[in-house]
Amino acid sequence: MEFKNPPTQAIKDKELYIFDMDGTIYLGYNVFDFAIKFINDLRAAGKKVLFFTNNASHTVPFYIEKLTKLGFSPKKEEIMTSGDVTKVFLHRHRAGKSVYLVGTDELVADFKNDGINIVDGDSEKVDIVITSFDTSMTYHKMDNACRLVRNGSEYLSTHPDFNCPTETGFIPDSGAIAAFVTASTGKVPTYFGKPYVETLDMICEATGVKKDGMCLFGDRLYTDIALGARNGVMSVLVLTGETSADDVDRAKPEERPTYVFDSLDDVDRLMFGDKE
Repeated sequence: MEFKNPPTQAIKDKELYIFDMDGTIYLGYNVFDFAIKFINDLRAAGKKVLFFTNNASHTVPFYIEKLTKLGFSPKKEEIMTSGDVTKVFLHRHRAGKSVYLVGTDELVADFKNDGINIVDGDSEKVDIVITSFDTSMTYHKMDNACRLVRNGSEYLSTHPDFNCPTETGFIPDSGAIAAFVTASTGKVPTYFGKPYVETLDMICEATGVKKDGMCLFGDRLYTDIALGARNGVMSVLVLTGETSADDVDRAKPEERPTYVFDSLDDVDRLMFGDKE
């Protein structure tokens, strides 16, 4: 890898440390023990922690339970998803509009419970179609989404990730599903989640921390790292998920990380030394 890290002192001076989940702090249910240690060290040093995932196939209660089981001891206010960003957009800019949501039952129930006007995909016409990471995908759902988009529905997507890293390899994610709809209809969705500015705005609003007080950690160039690179936020790429060292050297300027480390273990040692 040709990429060289600039001086690393600045990593230590941030107030809020934002962590992607899949590929950064765990793979599926295989937790990275060094990630638990690093986050505990940050909290002990008085730093704020936020877990933000683009994976909208699950919702905050699921992630509270999962992160708790894995040993991260999260608080509710420390977790956000791309689904949360999408809901905020709908409430603020599309209030009352009818929505056909292609997503897991968990996500659909979450949107309904939050007051979003979710309708059946067999409807002749709806105001908005949203596709997400749907592990219960059927051809019928895709057919409905394509038909409605062709008939004039606004098209949104919770997040652009093409693949989700798991303990057994990659599986198709929201971006792959959106690509299907785009190939059939010619319509490209408006995306939410990382790397889009709505996500950063929501993080700033929820935490009270300004951009220059944040550091982002993630394993994807085009989502995690691009959120920082496009919006003036420090970003740290770890090579425990989707991105390889060769990918870093080929990265576009708008997807280029501030720092690259093999894993969060290296960042922990940098900030806090060896405490074993």
